[in-house]
Amino acid sequence: MVGRKRTAPTRSSRRTAAGGSNEEPDIYQQMLAEAGVSAQDTGSPERPLKRRRPGSQREDERTEIPTSRGKADESRIGDLESEDADEDVEFQDVILPEPTVQTMERDSDDEGDDEELEFEDVDFASPLKDTKTETREPAELELNLTAQQAATPTKRAGERRKPITKEERERRIDIHRAHLLCLLSHVTRRNHWCNDAKVQESLRPHLTDRAVNYLNPGSHLPQFGQAESLKNGLKLSAEVWKTKFEVRERGLRRALWAEDQEQLKDYETPGEMDSCLDRADFRDAAQKLQGSRDVGAQLFCALLRSVGVRTRLVCSLQPLSCVSGAPALPKPKQKLPTSKSHKDRARDALSKYEAVAQGTNATSSGGSTARRRFGHPNATAYNFEPVPSPPKPCRAFDAPMKIRESPHPVYWVEVLDAGHQKWQPADPVVLHTFWKPKVFEPPITDKENCLSYVVAFEADGTAKDVTRRYAKAYTAKTRRMRVESALDDGVQWWRKAMQPFRRKRPTDLDQIEDNELAGVEAREPMPRNVQDFKDHPIYALERHLRRHEVLVPGATPSGTVGAGSRGPLEKIYRRKDVRIARSADKWYRLGREVKPNEIPVKWLPKKARPKTSRYGEEDADADDAGTPIYTLDQTELYEPPPVRNGRVPKNKFGNIDVYVPSMVPRGAVHVVDERASRAAFILGVDYAPALTGFQFKGRQGTAVLHGIVVAAEFEDGVRAVVAGLAGVQQEMEDDRRRLAALRMWRRLLMGLRIRERIWSGVDEEERREADRQAEMDAEMENAASDGTDEFDMVVDEGDEGGGFVVE
Repeated sequence: MVGRKRTAPTRSSRRTAAGGSNEEPDIYQQMLAEAGVSAQDTGSPERPLKRRRPGSQREDERTEIPTSRGKADESRIGDLESEDADEDVEFQDVILPEPTVQTMERDSDDEGDDEELEFEDVDFASPLKDTKTETREPAELELNLTAQQAATPTKRAGERRKPITKEERERRIDIHRAHLLCLLSHVTRRNHWCNDAKVQESLRPHLTDRAVNYLNPGSHLPQFGQAESLKNGLKLSAEVWKTKFEVRERGLRRALWAEDQEQLKDYETPGEMDSCLDRADFRDAAQKLQGSRDVGAQLFCALLRSVGVRTRLVCSLQPLSCVSGAPALPKPKQKLPTSKSHKDRARDALSKYEAVAQGTNATSSGGSTARRRFGHPNATAYNFEPVPSPPKPCRAFDAPMKIRESPHPVYWVEVLDAGHQKWQPADPVVLHTFWKPKVFEPPITDKENCLSYVVAFEADGTAKDVTRRYAKAYTAKTRRMRVESALDDGVQWWRKAMQPFRRKRPTDLDQIEDNELAGVEAREPMPRNVQDFKDHPIYALERHLRRHEVLVPGATPSGTVGAGSRGPLEKIYRRKDVRIARSADKWYRLGREVKPNEIPVKWLPKKARPKTSRYGEEDADADDAGTPIYTLDQTELYEPPPVRNGRVPKNKFGNIDVYVPSMVPRGAVHVVDERASRAAFILGVDYAPALTGFQFKGRQGTAVLHGIVVAAEFEDGVRAVVAGLAGVQQEMEDDRRRLAALRMWRRLLMGLRIRERIWSGVDEEERREADRQAEMDAEMENAASDGTDEFDMVVDEGDEGGGFVVE
């Protein structure tokens, strides 16, 4: 910046500079001269002097390192110094700070995006800061490597969602099942519409005779010939359907959960949703050949059925997920605040358009200004009109709607290949493929489509679950998203849900298809990643074993899998080699006991208890090694002590443990009746209350007693006394009800007698008038209580029958 050396200013010179005129130092003059900008005179008032710090003297004593510049710079400096000398002003040398490198942080997702760079605008014409009166303070440099992490949180921490609770999981499972039943009903209705005669009549003329002949091959052809003929007919039909049917609406898509209820307040469904809601709309869509992709597949199913092809309507159900980790509803974008409403904006746009149109007409009507541009002085005398431009050609038909949907279909069809007795998939709307079942499964990243339940409906209304045909990893991945893995009895529930759609007597074709689907599931390859082995019905990893699961001794691994590129290899075992181990107490409650001298297969560590727990003393006495557990092979059937001399063995509480029927002692019977203990007491025989289980509330369990255990020789006598006690109790109940009925009848008769005495001396007309008034009052009371009579209803407790004896 400076062409020659300068001596460090002294303290006296520095004071003189501080009290001098308020002008720019020469270093800024040099910078402005190099930039070609003239400095503006600033008449800012002089700032008050600041108290100097002792540490600033060290910086004042430093000398500025000169840098060599060109001759032109030296001449400029000389001119500036001459001007300074004329004014007799002594300037203070300014120490140049280290140049600050301009940096910008770039996110990993926005690499190479230069449009988001934000630079600071510098105005060279603006007045510069006064550095004469400012006192410099020592600069402090602070390096904080964690400041950036604290200022910009990572994306992973922001996107992390809270795990769902047990109650929320149960609620989602219930909603998932209800949603499945609704979707099954929806597809059943659409399948029934495909059999509509008017729909099939309107669609049948679109197929040529050649295509119909291909679709119905003769039985004289071999298997290969029948399959090729059917495939050629489907290709011809798909070409016709592709040219004639037009997608203009959005079909069924995956249902998503909302993370917050606030997201549902401003939620709006897309405007191009499927408008086919009843049979009339479906017939209209068959006439116009327009609608959603789902309607296109349904109409194609009706088209094939109209020419005698046995066709199924296949739907990939899209219910709300019942497991955690599923994609959630995207958060709505925040709308910018608008000061004007939609009507006001439309009115403003219309007024601007009218103003522009009027200005255009006025300009064209005058025309003199435009004609003078020709250069002729009398050009304005010629009254000619410009030839209007020809109108632009407009399309006679509407442009197709561009709807963003999943690249995989939700509806398609299956056609029966009679030669091979197999159902083959066909999709003429989205994928345009035939005989390729594995291309229908969308990727896991697709938020609008999920293949978890695929149900095929035939023309007679029967349906079958064919998910295993289209899923690439049904056992490892698809099964986790279904209700079978979410509930212990999920398989039974889904079988019960599909029961109304199952054929009463399965045909040979159904048995062939069942064997085919079972073979597809059996041929599924081993998973390739560690996560897919969790809860796998065939394979298991040692890391995924539960607390009470162990491997059998000598289990042979079926392979290995690596946890990442650098992770160690883990052995893969068969699920049949996994055994459930329990403690001795739990085996006892199942009617088994551990064999003597058995070594535990595993020791369960003790669960951590809070220090304030009231069970702390009991836990302190327990073994520090934990709880030993044993497998089924290390146990045997528990045999209780037999009954001797009519005496039933009892525990220290006076009961007998009968958790399972095999725990009843030899020579005894279990009499299940609430009056059995009283009957045994009346007979004076020995008995023991049967302990069948415990009812837990927290950690505290209460014994559940159900019936008694007596010697076998006393069984007949006890049961006879129980029957006698039941008869006596029934007689007492009948007497109580009879007495209650008699009291009600007595009350009714007493009321009638009192009424007769009151009206005995009254005229007949007055009596009728009073009865009429009483009826009107009763009607008014009944009319006033019509809306709430069900809430004011008095329910009789017991079987009194309103005062009458109930037989």
